[in-house]
Amino acid sequence: MRILAIETSCDETALALLEAKGGINQPFFKVIKSFVSSQIKIHAPFGGVVPALAKRQHLKNLPLLLEKVLGKDPFSQKQQIEKIDLIAVTVGPGLEPALWTGISFAQQLSQEWKKPLVGANHLEGHLFSFLLSSKFFDKKRLESLKNYSLKLWFPAISLIVSGGHTILVLLKNLKNYQKIGETLDDAVGESFDKVARLLGLSYPGGPEIERLAKKGNAQAIAFPLPMISQKNFNFSYSGLKTAVLYYLRDLNTSTKENNHNFWKPGAFKINPSLREDIAASFQRAAFLPLVKKSSLAALKYQAKSIFLGGGVAANKKLAQMIRKEIKDKKIKANLVVPSLNYCLDNAVMIGVAAYLNRLSKKKYPLKANGNLNL
Repeated sequence: MRILAIETSCDETALALLEAKGGINQPFFKVIKSFVSSQIKIHAPFGGVVPALAKRQHLKNLPLLLEKVLGKDPFSQKQQIEKIDLIAVTVGPGLEPALWTGISFAQQLSQEWKKPLVGANHLEGHLFSFLLSSKFFDKKRLESLKNYSLKLWFPAISLIVSGGHTILVLLKNLKNYQKIGETLDDAVGESFDKVARLLGLSYPGGPEIERLAKKGNAQAIAFPLPMISQKNFNFSYSGLKTAVLYYLRDLNTSTKENNHNFWKPGAFKINPSLREDIAASFQRAAFLPLVKKSSLAALKYQAKSIFLGGGVAANKKLAQMIRKEIKDKKIKANLVVPSLNYCLDNAVMIGVAAYLNRLSKKKYPLKANGNLNL
């Protein structure tokens, strides 16, 4: 099956053309073309994504990316279109003005080309993005494995960590999964952006904090470890973010009277070396609950694998901490992390989710649902 996939859930416009085969038990994907147009520079001055601006950029970028996928030559375009079996588009979660842009574009293509169109769940894209790691995605590697079977990787625990979501999922197989925990307030990626703002760093905050944390002492400041001792698989990041705010406020006594300026970039004067220690200590406090609860879930459900997905999974420190935990606790589970391109928002993972849903006869309405969940 050849799939044209479209992703416009937030501030990334993405289109991909991929081939899928193997069925629900042994799926294999070949990426023919994949393009992502970033809007970071446009939204950075605002410290976050502005929905109206995101929509405008999606409208501009979608036709340009489609031309890149199909080529400029009309004859070549016609050939490419004839080979497409399915169009897939993200319907949620995300910013609804942005989602509707992608959906409307996909509907227009579906009508013009007379091709079937299906909606896809952005979170399922991250959930199944492990299939785009080298362990499953590299054909030469698969051919070298004598007893390759997806059954060997299940049951599995999947940790989805992004700017909008922090979710722990138990997967029995590609058809059956259940959410066993999630954040009760802020997502981990959102807390990185907000703490980066406090530290006077640029948007998006995750890569900036990761960069600084490499130079800092993660043991320098004892920030709270949210919900780490609670006997459940839920998370919370509102308190950790506030703890960093209070720490900075107490260091900057001159700003205590200007509460309304606390979240203004550059509100606090911070020594460069201290900024590095704060970044490292915050990152450690943010990641430890993810590491501990993922490992506990793996032990409880006798998981053979731990899958990572979402933008925060691009932070190499998180994977390092999970690998160390697996080794220290002697957990018999393999950690699988997609390559950087497939951790961040992309259209390939949307095509993967659409293919698997097509096989399992799972359907999503073709309308924007900003609060769609697993």
